[in-house]
Amino acid sequence: MASNTSKTARASVRAGQAGAGGALSVLGEFKYVIPLNHGKNAYVRNLTNGKTVHLRTDSEAFVEEIRVLAGAGHAVKVRAELNALAAAHPGDGWDAAPALTATRPRSSPR
Repeated sequence: MASNTSKTARASVRAGQAGAGGALSVLGEFKYVIPLNHGKNAYVRNLTNGKTVHLRTDSEAFVEEIRVLAGAGHAVKVRAELNALAAAHPGDGWDAAPALTATRPRSSPR
């Protein structure tokens, strides 16, 4: 069966699932963001379409991918994951990630 994800992405996911420290699944919950290169890049796992994409974390494409996940009802989990990355890797800029604002609920106009 052909796959749209790269061999590197699939290998990263397999390696993460095999290792206890970098596990991508916690009690059946999959990780959405797999950090790379000290937070400059990341794999984003989109469970709505089954694709894993490699993106720069300062790109509009990264923010849009997070918005898609948030719009599909995963906002709370993605926000918690980004906050956990910020706590675990304080020097990598996850606390200032533009994607955090993409997971916030939009205020309705009055």
